[in-house]
Amino acid sequence: LMSISILGVSAWLRDYLNNVLTLTAETRVEEAVILTYFPVVHPVMIAVCCFLIIVGMLGYCGTVKRNLLLLVWYFGSLLVIFCVELACGVWTYEQEITVPVQWSDMITLKARMTNYGLPRYQWLTHAWNFFQREFKCCGVVYFTDWLEMTELDWPPDSCCVREFPGCSKQAHHEDLSDLYQEGCGKKMYTFLRGTKQLQVLRFLGISVGVTQILAMILTITLLWALYYDRRDPRADQIMALKSDTSQELSCHSMELLKPSLTRIFEHTSMANSFNTHFEMEEL
Repeated sequence: LMSISILGVSAWLRDYLNNVLTLTAETRVEEAVILTYFPVVHPVMIAVCCFLIIVGMLGYCGTVKRNLLLLVWYFGSLLVIFCVELACGVWTYEQEITVPVQWSDMITLKARMTNYGLPRYQWLTHAWNFFQREFKCCGVVYFTDWLEMTELDWPPDSCCVREFPGCSKQAHHEDLSDLYQEGCGKKMYTFLRGTKQLQVLRFLGISVGVTQILAMILTITLLWALYYDRRDPRADQIMALKSDTSQELSCHSMELLKPSLTRIFEHTSMANSFNTHFEMEEL
């Protein structure tokens, strides 16, 4: 279940990043996004999750059928996958993104605003609306970029603080404070430095790691129990017979040693009495 949830988050993150890459094509932001997310999300996380689903099914079969070989294979696979996930987690934490804001990137973003709303560029229109709603921004530097770079008389409705059909037209004629005042250009750089999607992915990775540790502990416990359940009863009988035989031999040896110990004790008593008698005569 955890693997399926991570696959869902990976697909969601991929769709989210596609909207960002649509707007930031041929900029340094696009390069940073690709280098930061795609080596981790694709193919490592998806491959690990798919493999975990198979491993989990085999572990379930091994538990139900009490198959030691399947359980040992399940434990080893979990250990390898945990090491891979740990390496990916360390890599993402050490990955520090420092992309300086460049005016050339702003110009490139502004150039893509001219195709907004055209039937051939519905994907671009969707990307702009998505980004402005998600990051609560409008335009590249300011909301007036829409009036400068396009033939629109007012910004898109996705620029409204409270969005409804025709809200931007109403805000343009009545109150401009109903529009987002900050541009989306710098928001894209902020997105790279700390995004909730990456934090969600890290949280799920930690959760899966903890679950795997618990699963490995339970697997070792089950293997230990199954190993002792499958021991040959005759072996236990032989061990019990050996123990009884050793106890009998020790008791028999003690019986044999009793006369010798009695004689030694008698001689010791006689020697002590003789010494005492000799000392009394001297006195």
